[in-house]
Amino acid sequence: MLFHSIFFYFFSIIAIFSALMVITSRSTVNSVFFLILDFISIGCLFIMVGAEFLGIIILIVYVGAVAVLFLFVVMMLNVAQQKQSWFIGKKSSHIPFGLVVSVIIFLELLVVLGGWKYKENVMSSSNLLLNESISNTHQIGRVMYTDYILYFQISGIILLLSMIGAIVLTYQKRDNIKKQSYINQISREKMTAIELKNVEFEKGVKIDD
Repeated sequence: MLFHSIFFYFFSIIAIFSALMVITSRSTVNSVFFLILDFISIGCLFIMVGAEFLGIIILIVYVGAVAVLFLFVVMMLNVAQQKQSWFIGKKSSHIPFGLVVSVIIFLELLVVLGGWKYKENVMSSSNLLLNESISNTHQIGRVMYTDYILYFQISGIILLLSMIGAIVLTYQKRDNIKKQSYINQISREKMTAIELKNVEFEKGVKIDD
């Protein structure tokens, strides 16, 4: 029990520290690395409290896919380092807008957590059909793919439409770009693929575009 408490506070401190470093780090690449560390710490916390399904999902989906995708995007875009941080130097113009959004979200959380009250018998044990002989992962899968299969499929369709919409919005047709013609490459013959020229000594060859 002592080791469990020690590791719990250890991962909690790492999660809070890495979350702070995500928003205060000058380098975007370092921010993504701290974000990955934050996800790993939160996943370990979920596993320690008995929610191994959520912990494994965070480690696989967020760390293995989302955070790595963020890292690749940041490295491919070659985002310049933020020379001015939150506490040092000239403040960014986005900080006031971010503070306003943060305050609104904090007030919404206070309203939800402080003023929300469950209905009677909504969260009672009589309405939760739990089987202690199977794991919670099996129970979540049974409920998700039986009682809530329609909502699960609708959420998948919404995510697919959002992905297609993002691709359509970000796609820009540009001119003067050399593209490969796969049909011409596949259908070309040996006689047209190779061209032999007699090159004179100490003279170059003019290549047509």
